[in-house]
Amino acid sequence: MARTYTLKRRAEQQAETRRRIVEAAVELHSTVGPALTTVSMVAERAGVQRHTFYAHFPDERSLHMACSGMAMERDPLPDSAVWSGVEDQGERLRVGLLAIYGWYERNADMAACVLRDAEYHPLTREIAELRFGPYMAAYGTVLGESLSAEQRAVLRLALSFFTWRTLVRESALDQDAAVEAMVQAIRCARGGEKR
Repeated sequence: MARTYTLKRRAEQQAETRRRIVEAAVELHSTVGPALTTVSMVAERAGVQRHTFYAHFPDERSLHMACSGMAMERDPLPDSAVWSGVEDQGERLRVGLLAIYGWYERNADMAACVLRDAEYHPLTREIAELRFGPYMAAYGTVLGESLSAEQRAVLRLALSFFTWRTLVRESALDQDAAVEAMVQAIRCARGGEKR
């Protein structure tokens, strides 16, 4: 019985150490960015030695997968299936963009660092495409239903984190005003409604 207890306690300690390492990395990825985060920085923040870090994460990719997994578990991206039942195209766009922009608001620091680093850091780009790509494709499909090619192009612009940041953070629009501006831009794009 004592051996079983000891093994269980050891497994719990290992899980706790792994969690601390991942949390430390998530914090660093949200501040300095994944491309500039080093093993030494993560180990120091987590309070572990480098060899302990490598016992849990033998390579950079395994750490990035764990970090992105934890971040998505804590605050998942919105599910586009919920919006597909909204019949009115304008209302569907509003509901979808509000949900997406709300996620951007809650995750602005992390998204800014990750998306910036994805521009030049291959591993960050790979993980970002893996985690965000399927969602963005689904958003384009559900929100882009029955839109013209020009309107879908403006929808892609509306879905961008950088568009949200420009409208909300840099131009000081509230979420509702930012969403309404993009809905109107989509609807008025060539092939859409007349002004």
